[in-house]
Amino acid sequence: MPKLEVFLQTLISGLLLGGLYALIGLGMTLIMGVMKIINLAHGELMMVAMYIAYVLFTFFQMDPYLSVLVAAPVLFVLGIALQKFLINPVLKTDAIIPENQVILTVGIGMVLANLATIIFTSNYKSIPVDYATKAWYLSDIWKASPIELSLSVPWTVSFLIAIVITVCLWMFLAKTDLGKSIRATAQDNDAALLMGVNVGKMRVITFGLGSALVGAAGCLLIPIYYLYPDLGGQFTLIAFVITILGGLGSTIGAIIGGLILGIFESMTATYAGMGWAPVGRFVIFIAALIFIPGGIVSLLKRKRLGK
Repeated sequence: MPKLEVFLQTLISGLLLGGLYALIGLGMTLIMGVMKIINLAHGELMMVAMYIAYVLFTFFQMDPYLSVLVAAPVLFVLGIALQKFLINPVLKTDAIIPENQVILTVGIGMVLANLATIIFTSNYKSIPVDYATKAWYLSDIWKASPIELSLSVPWTVSFLIAIVITVCLWMFLAKTDLGKSIRATAQDNDAALLMGVNVGKMRVITFGLGSALVGAAGCLLIPIYYLYPDLGGQFTLIAFVITILGGLGSTIGAIIGGLILGIFESMTATYAGMGWAPVGRFVIFIAALIFIPGGIVSLLKRKRLGK
């Protein structure tokens, strides 16, 4: 394959991966923006949604993409329950360690992973959909195309659904009163309280919404990834890197950060080797901390102000 085709193929694969990464990062970013904590059980919540999709396919033959309609609401309710009955009481308690709520999310993640191991065992599982290995080619659409590029069907479908979910989230946050209240709480907690916003309620809803987003991402990933109880850890790390790269609490930053991370990992895997992709993740994380500690959103703000 010519070098240009390899580069374009890698770039497109990175964009598809980045779209899903952005959806994963959006959930953590929302929670971070409103509650000012990092949810280190984020990946385990995604793992729960993937097991829901697995059960729905195994017993009811429901397509994993349709299982989003079941898993996302279930994760929303689970997120609300975790916030209301576990995290909120800890937030109200004075402790020697001010980050005790973050430590709590680590414990929640461990409990979820161990419950999955007890119920489903630690064996690798997958959903054998017939389109898992199918691909479509650029020449199928453009017969005179000088470059032959192939795109995985599940990656493409997952990416398109992720775009739809992201657009719906943007419309919710920008156009609805509830969404505006969530944004106000994220921007200035005290000011939102003075304006009559029920900040406690916004925190509960936001944690549920963040859980639903990562649950939807899990259903989009299940046709592509093998499923096992310890899967969540790596995706918690990915979401954390995206949150830092994009800028704490910035949804726009999370989208851009997810796309950058996906492209960077794809390029690293192609030109340095598959084993170097996680290393590339750490490299971009460290580079973000050193050169843009405020994240991508800080660069956008600086540009907007003309600095």
